[in-house]
Formats: sequence, C-alpha cells, structure tokens
Amino acid sequence: MPNIKKDGTPTKRHRGIYTPENPNPYELSRSRIDNFLKCKALFWLEQVKGVKQPKLPGFTLNTTTDVLLKRDADRARGKSSLPIWEAHGLSHLIPYQHEHLEKWTNSMHFGLDDTYFNCVHEETNIKLGGGIDDIFLNKETGQVHIVDYKSEAQGADWPNTAEIRPSSLDAPHKISYKRQMDMYIWIARQKGLRVSDTGYFLYVNAMHKGRDGMLIDEDPGKAWMEFATKIIPYEADTSWVEPVLFEIKDLLENQKTCPEFTIEPTKNAPYGSENGRFLLEAMEALGR
Repeated sequence: MPNIKKDGTPTKRHRGIYTPENPNPYELSRSRIDNFLKCKALFWLEQVKGVKQPKLPGFTLNTTTDVLLKRDADRARGKSSLPIWEAHGLSHLIPYQHEHLEKWTNSMHFGLDDTYFNCVHEETNIKLGGGIDDIFLNKETGQVHIVDYKSEAQGADWPNTAEIRPSSLDAPHKISYKRQMDMYIWIARQKGLRVSDTGYFLYVNAMHKGRDGMLIDEDPGKAWMEFATKIIPYEADTSWVEPVLFEIKDLLENQKTCPEFTIEPTKNAPYGSENGRFLLEAMEALGR
C-alpha cells in the first residue's frame, strides 16, 4: 500500500498517492493545488489512483534567469536595494536575509521539514509548500514581500512582424502565476512572517526587434541576448486558499469515482484541459 511500510507502519513523509491510513501530513505542492482548480478529475486520478499526467520538459532557460536574478539580489542581500528596484521607485525594498532562505527556494524538497517553505493546515492535515524565488524586506513597514522572477519573449512567435509587448499579468494563463503568489503569501504568514498583501513579479523579456543577432562578442564561443525588465506589483487575495484545502480533503477522503472532466474553458482553466480532452477522446476512439 502506498505510504505504508511492509511492517504496517506509515512512512514519515506522506506524498504521492493519498493514503488515508497514513496519519502524517499529506504533502501538496502549489502546482498540485493548481491542478485541482483546473480539473478535479485529473487531480483525483493522480493523487488517488496514481495516474500521472504527462510532464513537459523543464524550462531550463527560464530557470537560469531565475538563478541569475537571485544572484544579483544576493550581492545586496540584507544591505541595500538594487538599481532596477530604485528605478521603479522601490528603493525602500532590499533583498531579505534569513537563515533558511536557501531551503525556502528549494521546491523539490519543500516537505522535508519545517525549515523549508511549507506549512501544515491542521484542520485538513495537508502540508502545502513549494519554492519561492525571493523575498524582499520593506524598510519602511518592516513587512516582507514575496518576489517571483519571470522570463518571457513577447512577440517571438512572429519575429518579423510582431512588436514586443511590455510584460504584464493580463494574459489568461497568468492566472496561475497570481494563484502561486496568493499561496506563497498565505504559507509565509502561517510560518509567522509579517507579509505584505503586495507581491512583486520581476520580468525579463527577451528582445529581438532591432537586434542583428546574438553572436556579437569577439569571442565566438559566446552569444548574447538582451532583455527588457519590468517590476509588476500584484495585490494578493489569499481568501480562497483555506476553503480549497477543505475541498481537496473532502475529495481525497470521500470521492470514490472519477469526477467529471473539466475540458472547456473556465475561470480557473482559461484554455480548458488538454490532458482531459486527450483522455476523453482516446477513450471514445477505443470504445471505452
């Protein structure tokens, strides 16, 4: 049985397939919460039946920009602001120094112990967590702000005709970015941090208009890409987080059959569910 050892004792970490007999907190990442909001059927299949959804390759270029932006912040951490923040009128925000910050950025191991970025919701016994990109301290208020680093290339789909649009949070798929910020602010508060409702998205937007190419260095072994930058404030809404945890607990405990698939666009899944649509069409083609 998943999450139960051969001797009948529960595993220390309760993750993957939900096992009611395991009393330890059940670990759910912010992405699994997002899966639940997009399609309860796919969430149930994965968390209750162990049917994993197809995984996309990692966006390692995006991860690299996250790493480099955090290194920029590390040089000033706990001491001063950075020019980009000063240019946006935010010189009172400085990178936050904390003994567990490196663990908080580790999304792969968020559930190891309470020094990582997680919290246990006692009423549902769900351990919600993830990996933040950064936290900044507001010297004027003493509060901290969750910061998320984002990379994109606006207009790159049609490089010869499209103009690069300024970065924004307006695209339908970016509702997931907002929900992530909501969850991370909620978690940080459960950990006892004084967290502002305002989170920040720091965007780097790859530019191609007016650029002749990338091989512009004297060293032919190097290539360069230029990015436009923008910091976007976001006022979080954490009111939905706890009610959704209760909904998830009820589904895990009481849903005995697969819920209906959500394949059409909804508020939580503005493009519908491609995985759900594939499964339904495959079953129909096979006469199931």
